[in-house]
Amino acid sequence: MDETVIMTESRAGRREWMGLAVLAFPCLLLSMDFTVLHLAVPALTASLAPSSTQLLWIVDIYGFMIGSSLITMGTLGDRIGRRRLLLIGGAVFGIASVGAAFSGSAAMLITTRALLGVAGATLMPSTLALIRNMFHDAHQRRIAIAIWINSFVVGSAIGPLLGGVMLEHFWWGSVFLLNVPVMALLLVLGPILLPEFRDPDAGRLDLFSAALSLVAILAIIYGIKRIAQDGAGSVSFVAIAAGLVVAVGFVMRQRQLSDPLIDVGLFQVPAFSASVATQLVASVSMGGIYLFVAQYLQLVLGLSPFQAGKWLLPSTFAGILGTMLAPFFARRIRTVHVMGAGMIVAAVGMSVLTLVGDRSALAAIVVSFMMISLGFSAAMTLTTDMIMTVAPPERAGAASGISETSAELGMALGVAVLGSIGTASYRRIMASSLPSGIPAEAAANARATLGGAVAAAREIGGERGSQLAGAAREAFAQSLELVATIGAILVVATSIVTYFLLRRAATASEARDQSQVPATA
Repeated sequence: MDETVIMTESRAGRREWMGLAVLAFPCLLLSMDFTVLHLAVPALTASLAPSSTQLLWIVDIYGFMIGSSLITMGTLGDRIGRRRLLLIGGAVFGIASVGAAFSGSAAMLITTRALLGVAGATLMPSTLALIRNMFHDAHQRRIAIAIWINSFVVGSAIGPLLGGVMLEHFWWGSVFLLNVPVMALLLVLGPILLPEFRDPDAGRLDLFSAALSLVAILAIIYGIKRIAQDGAGSVSFVAIAAGLVVAVGFVMRQRQLSDPLIDVGLFQVPAFSASVATQLVASVSMGGIYLFVAQYLQLVLGLSPFQAGKWLLPSTFAGILGTMLAPFFARRIRTVHVMGAGMIVAAVGMSVLTLVGDRSALAAIVVSFMMISLGFSAAMTLTTDMIMTVAPPERAGAASGISETSAELGMALGVAVLGSIGTASYRRIMASSLPSGIPAEAAANARATLGGAVAAAREIGGERGSQLAGAAREAFAQSLELVATIGAILVVATSIVTYFLLRRAATASEARDQSQVPATA
């Protein structure tokens, strides 16, 4: 009787599900802000006349500040209260959005975008940590996490659409004003529908650890981004090396503190470390492949940005399906098996990209991305749930910060590392397959990038230009196939390691539970 009452009380009711809707809207806006600015770049460039360096910072500073602040903000929420931090972040996000919308200079826009990133970093771990507090039933919590993940997926999909509508009728800054009514709604409904939770035994926030975390992650992400944009260089390697040194110092300090910013001992728990590694590898693979597929659709197949986005839209629906099916299957099959199956489906989807060189390239890309999105979404839903379940409830904010930081780092690493490998492959193939008789400057541009090759071929024209464009497209297709193959190998290897780690952990847990059962007469 008592057990039945406990199980009934542990299940979420209408209030919690309404609260989940309140949590989902800020996440949807966060992902929209990652994509919507790209559409506004031409208009804001004409209005603010930023330098090339300023334009890069306008685009990148938002992601830099989110990625480098997640761990600190997750831990801060554990200390001062997750709902309180969420509401503070929502208010700052709304104010910064207004500032960004009416920026009168590039410097002001960079500053407000940086503030949006810091505020965004308060929202992401707070929303996930509150889900951990609101949904105690395992099945309900997985569904809630699936909806939380889908809010990011939907935001990424509708961001360009809503942004396009706003830019068609209003000035470039209007895209930021989409945030204001949603944040106002959060401030009104949050105190009513969301519970408050904080660690009652938490000590003071170690500001030096927070600074170390910020500097380490910011330096590493900056270095990786520089490699992706400009190629390998001394500045990039110095930034990454400095970030790694600071990161080592951060870890050493956490081991010495009685109340650390993050509990590094969590990484000794197989379920936690395997889940974080899975998210990292999935993000690395997806980041690198998406970089090449986006170019292939436009520069090889000749699609417009809108057409390219339209053909990738089925993968969005596949991702939503994957997140919602994962809790269903995990209720009937061991979680480790569902996670492994999702990763294998994604790896098979990557292998489909090896068919891009033939006439069915568009169909191969659409099918591939649907499988990748379906598999990764299912795996990420369960790894996120596992991370939040393994971490102590009072450390849920810090754990969610680690989870989201791994995804941010993974995307940047994928673009930089796999992007560099693919670019090197393209240049190597072009060096040996460049048609004869191409002017030196055009040949250099064609060897550098696919975009340069397409532009050079258009300028040369005639049969020679057609040969140059054909050679470049073939070289790029082979490079995409290489990147997809490497991504598939990484995913398969990670899924095998994760499977055995989690299987061993589950076996040990089951044995421990059985040993605690009292013997019967």
